[in-house]
Amino acid sequence: MPPAANAIELHEVSKLYGSFAALRKVTAEFHTGHSYVILGPNGAGKSTLLRNLAGLTRPSFGTLMLLGTAEIAAVRSRIGYLGHDSMLYDELTALENLRYSARLYEEETLPAGRWTPEQSLEMVGLDPGLNRPVGKFSQGMRQRASLARVLMAKPELLLLDEPFSNVDLASSTQMLRVLNQMRAAGNTILLTTHQPELARPIADCFCTMREGQIVSMEYFLSTDQASSLHSAEEHHA
Repeated sequence: MPPAANAIELHEVSKLYGSFAALRKVTAEFHTGHSYVILGPNGAGKSTLLRNLAGLTRPSFGTLMLLGTAEIAAVRSRIGYLGHDSMLYDELTALENLRYSARLYEEETLPAGRWTPEQSLEMVGLDPGLNRPVGKFSQGMRQRASLARVLMAKPELLLLDEPFSNVDLASSTQMLRVLNQMRAAGNTILLTTHQPELARPIADCFCTMREGQIVSMEYFLSTDQASSLHSAEEHHA
């Protein structure tokens, strides 16, 4: 089946913690194959939004659809989520961590031709043969290993919460290169960051949140779109 035009659809999604509304009637569409950079101050609801989309928590009210279905459990294996917890064991090497994660997947849920642990590590610029426990990695190397773990199952939808936080320039550059490849392959990306200038090269849209709501979505023209618009303007003139 062809992919749905919208990877994500939210209709008046709210998430309450007691009397506090972390999300307040969020209604939005995120298009398949696009990359969205979610901006906003701490407490704006960015992490809560990603956790709801990842199926780690459920909305209190409202409806959401992911990858063409409201049955989130049915598409969970097609979603990659990277939160604040690296989900890595400090005493294991990066390769040992990824091999362990790979064994946790149920074979019937794995996409055909998924990347091996070795391939995933090479994608993010880490040597699979590096015989060093991740507990001794720099923050940038650790974050790249975490991204490699998420990439193994070839997710169609990537949800990344502050992936560049406390990460060195070399690591953030390598991660951006991988994310741009994923975007070019037709995957959908949502990432939160406090560094919009860093994520701008891969962004199709800056999505700003404030007080649990999406207050703006600023789309950027691709090079092809900009050229077509320029040609149309010249023809009209």
